[in-house]
Amino acid sequence: MLPLDQPVTMLALEVISGTTEGKRRFYPTGYLAGANRRWFRPWPVRTSRPIIAVRGFPGFIAATRGMRALVLTDQGIEYRADYPDPEPGPGEVRIRVLFAGICDTDLQLAAGYMGFRGVPGHEFVGVAEGGPLQGKTVVSEINCACGRCAYCARGWPNHCPHRSVLGILNHDGAFADYICVPQVNLHALPDEIPAELGVFVEPLAAAFEIGGQIDIQPGIRTLVLGDGKLGYLIAQVLRLQGAEVTVLGRHPHKLARFQALGFPTQPAGTDSGELFDVVVDCTGSPTGLAEAVQRVRPRGTVVLKTTTAQSLDWNPAPVVINEITIVGSRCGPFRPAIAALASGQIEVRSLIEQVFPLEQGVQAFTAAARTGAGKILLAMGGSHSTSA
Repeated sequence: MLPLDQPVTMLALEVISGTTEGKRRFYPTGYLAGANRRWFRPWPVRTSRPIIAVRGFPGFIAATRGMRALVLTDQGIEYRADYPDPEPGPGEVRIRVLFAGICDTDLQLAAGYMGFRGVPGHEFVGVAEGGPLQGKTVVSEINCACGRCAYCARGWPNHCPHRSVLGILNHDGAFADYICVPQVNLHALPDEIPAELGVFVEPLAAAFEIGGQIDIQPGIRTLVLGDGKLGYLIAQVLRLQGAEVTVLGRHPHKLARFQALGFPTQPAGTDSGELFDVVVDCTGSPTGLAEAVQRVRPRGTVVLKTTTAQSLDWNPAPVVINEITIVGSRCGPFRPAIAALASGQIEVRSLIEQVFPLEQGVQAFTAAARTGAGKILLAMGGSHSTSA
């Protein structure tokens, strides 16, 4: 073990704060200088965790501190107890993660989507260790924009070409004890929302994004393709905004959840012949887009929420012939999502199937990948798995 508070004969000592593929950050902690090679420490170092590794680089040695994390490698998802503990960079705040949710995007990342390597996880709730929200329970938007480019200037930080994305692109995510995120991304979680339900803010915001992209008129006939977690949120949000919503899905027990909220449903494989003004594809399947195009009326709109590691194989001719509008839809506004959860307008608790401690994260991924699985959560302070 290498103590940071004792002089060591080296040119420099730095702490690695991130190890996402192709990108590492280093923070200097001290250096040797002068004829007597005196040890200087101009920067304070938090040493709440022990030094667990020493790595050599030309001209200096780097030391790392360890935390627990799930890491996506070329061999798949792995649990590590010695992953480098992050330190916040300029404008960032370190968050102690409480809960994180495994979503379909995480499963697609494990299947090769985006080629991501590092710590996944972007649906989470935690406690801010610094900044204006220090000590408060927070959730975070996932896009870390530069704030200087033309897209950021137009108010489109989610499309900043220089952005990183938590747990998805060039930025370690939340399946770990700690994560560092920009202060501007943070939102306080109201006391009315239990911490474990805070993981739904990010996907619920994605559901609210649809209403900001297309005009949801009262009574507009809308079909939600997919009876999973995101479909459940989208159906509730669209109805809240005035749409008449029907849900098509493959799982009777999941469709029963929609029916309990008063939604008309259709089992997959049936075709009533009805065409809809808007069809939202949240199937998570590469076949979802083609089915959505078949079920939308001429000059209707298809909203595409599905991301998949698989390639699409479909004929776009019906889109041209029927003059169909296809809208890609991704991240959305956090404020209405938080407000809807806090007021109880959106039901989410029934989606939680099981809560795993972080140490059982590999098993949690296996559970989340099961056909028809409910929402699987990771609890960073837990010691055993529980069913909700």
